[in-house]
Amino acid sequence: MRDAVTSLIRNYDNTGRYLDREALSTLKSYFDGGTGRVKAATVISANAASIVKEAGITLFEQVPELIRPGGNAYTTRRYAACLRDMDYYLRYSSYALVAGSVDVLDERVLQGLRETYNSLGVPIGPTVVGVQIMKDLVKAKVAEAGIEGVDFLDQPFDYITRELSEVSI
Repeated sequence: MRDAVTSLIRNYDNTGRYLDREALSTLKSYFDGGTGRVKAATVISANAASIVKEAGITLFEQVPELIRPGGNAYTTRRYAACLRDMDYYLRYSSYALVAGSVDVLDERVLQGLRETYNSLGVPIGPTVVGVQIMKDLVKAKVAEAGIEGVDFLDQPFDYITRELSEVSI
C-alpha cells in the first residue's frame, strides 16, 4: 500500500529526477493537510457503526425494492452482507484519507470487486448510492466535530463511485 509521499518519491525515483518545485509543493500540501485527514479518520472510526447503520437505513428507504422478496438485500444474510460491504468501503476510505491516496482502494477493495458483484448478481447502482450516502454522513459528522479544510473528504468516496460506475451490468 502506498501513500501520497511514497507514490511521489517512487515516480521521481523511477525517472531519476530530484524532487522539483512541484513535488515539494505536493509534499507540503500533503503534510499541511495531515492533521485534518487524521482528525477526519478519527471521526469516522468513532462513528463507523452508526454511519453504516444510518447509510443502510437511508439506502433501503431510497431503494426499498432491495429488501423486498427477490431483492438483493432480502433475507437477513444478504442484508448483513450489504452492510458488511458498506463497512468495508467506509473503512478503506478512511485509510485512503489518511494516506492521501486512493491506491489502497484499488489494491484492497476494487480489484476483483466488479467481477465478484457481476458473478453474484449484485447491482452496482444501489452500491454507488450507498457509498454516496456514507460520504454525505461522513461530511456531516466531520463538520459537527468542527474540523475545517476537509475538501479531501470527497476523494475516496467519489473514486469508489466512479470506478464502480464504469461497469455496465
